[in-house]
Amino acid sequence: MSDSSQDNNRAVWFDIPAQDLDRACTFYASVLKITVDKSDFEGFRIGVLEHKDGNGACIFVKPEEISASAGLLVYMNVEGRIRDAVVRTVKSGGKVIEDMHAIGAHGFRAIVLDSEGNRIALHSSVDA
Repeated sequence: MSDSSQDNNRAVWFDIPAQDLDRACTFYASVLKITVDKSDFEGFRIGVLEHKDGNGACIFVKPEEISASAGLLVYMNVEGRIRDAVVRTVKSGGKVIEDMHAIGAHGFRAIVLDSEGNRIALHSSVDA
């Protein structure tokens, strides 16, 4: 985690459970338009989402933790391209639960299931 994440953000890291690491890495790389680096970490494989000075995340294989209807809802940044991200969700093996919609002064979101069945929100401050 970068110092910037720790100093300026409430959430500094999150883990994303998956059934299939390769499939999940491909999904997030496509929808978020970032790199996802796969690596071995103390005996297990993970996929680390590109994060530079922002919040970090990794994907790990743990199917029993996948939830399509409960738990925390993580908002993923797709600033300025939310419509494209929703289209890429379906093309990348995900499912749209709530199509893009306004959330007042906070911009726009869509609630989707990732390729593994996790519920996440895609967020942008603009409708683009």
